[in-house]
Amino acid sequence: MNTNELYQALGVSPAVLAYGETVLADLAGRFAAIDANAELGQAKVLAAMQKNRVNAAHFAATTGYGYDDAGRDTLERVYADTFHTEAALVRPQLVCGTHALAVALSANLLPGDELLAISGKPYDTLEEVIGLRPSPCSLAEYGVSYRQIDLLPDGGFDLPAIRAGVSEKTKLVHIQRSKGYQTRPTLSVARIGEAIAAVKSVKPDAAVMVDNCYGEFVEPTEPSDVGADMCVGSLIKNPGGGLAPIGGYIVGTRACVDRCAYRLSAPGLGQEVGANLGLMPALFQGFFLAPTVTASAVRGAVFAAAVYERLGFPVVPASDETRHDVIQAIELGSEAAMRAFCKGIQQAAPVDSYVTPVPAPMPGYDAQVIMAAGAFVQGSSIELSADGPVRPPYAVYFQGGLTWPHAKLGVLLSLQKLLDAGLIQL
Repeated sequence: MNTNELYQALGVSPAVLAYGETVLADLAGRFAAIDANAELGQAKVLAAMQKNRVNAAHFAATTGYGYDDAGRDTLERVYADTFHTEAALVRPQLVCGTHALAVALSANLLPGDELLAISGKPYDTLEEVIGLRPSPCSLAEYGVSYRQIDLLPDGGFDLPAIRAGVSEKTKLVHIQRSKGYQTRPTLSVARIGEAIAAVKSVKPDAAVMVDNCYGEFVEPTEPSDVGADMCVGSLIKNPGGGLAPIGGYIVGTRACVDRCAYRLSAPGLGQEVGANLGLMPALFQGFFLAPTVTASAVRGAVFAAAVYERLGFPVVPASDETRHDVIQAIELGSEAAMRAFCKGIQQAAPVDSYVTPVPAPMPGYDAQVIMAAGAFVQGSSIELSADGPVRPPYAVYFQGGLTWPHAKLGVLLSLQKLLDAGLIQL
């Protein structure tokens, strides 16, 4: 059985497969650039691992308090060296990206301080962390005030407004690199650097935290290379390489990371405690694989953009735009189209491929969310998935793909389901 026959057995019609191949013929240059960036990222991670003399002893499990955990401490030095920061906190006890962000914020903001978001409203799940939607233990409950400066219509930072908006009360500035459930452009590292410079020109001691989720290894540099005091993310996204089963990271200045460690564990304990529970092989190897796994996801995102923009659907970013994260937004225009798209992504999954995604309420969101995610790790966004709130403009957010062939299949099956439902014509 050849590849075409296998695709047909998996549910892709000859018409959809032929359309996909036509699209791919124009993407060779884009893919070459993605592969070159992956090679750079791979060298960066490898250099950090060799510098810190990673060895088999670092894979040993620890339990209880986790005192003298050499593997955990070495992994954190590897992250710090890769991101070019003074320190890192990389723990399975950081249960998700939102938790890592909440720890970073609450550790570095005190009652009376102001949190200033300069990339507009943060991702939905942070609204309750901040207190934009009332929630127990929010920053608002502890007397932290909040202001935001929206992005310009073109998706860039409003630098004059940022310079005018930073005040003596501003303690921490928040930047969200990725688009979240918005159809704005993802922020490039270069643009983030310009915004950080604007903040520091007014208040040099203001800490700048970048929500780096979905962006790691997509560009040659990270926000920590352009002045961010903290970069925060999830290990079940890019840096976990698909192997990390849980965890988050915070990299940055020693002063900021120390406070995060005290908030995560307890004052006086900090990074000295926290057992690795036998996860070190997955966390080390996942980080080693992260640059090439991320490249597969970026290839899939570019392919999805090209497939759907040719059919007239608005996509962000366009297939020929420079990428700054792994997320591809596609405005489908209807709930029916969202359902069909997600049904195709789910059918391509290695896990739960027989399940039909349906919209449902989800904690932290103000609208029903439809999600296709047949993943080895629950909620892993570096694995092939698609999701979105069921509200206008009915955009799906496609991301992930541990391998490029799997990402390709997911895109083709999403197209097949739209075709079968009579929602598109090829």
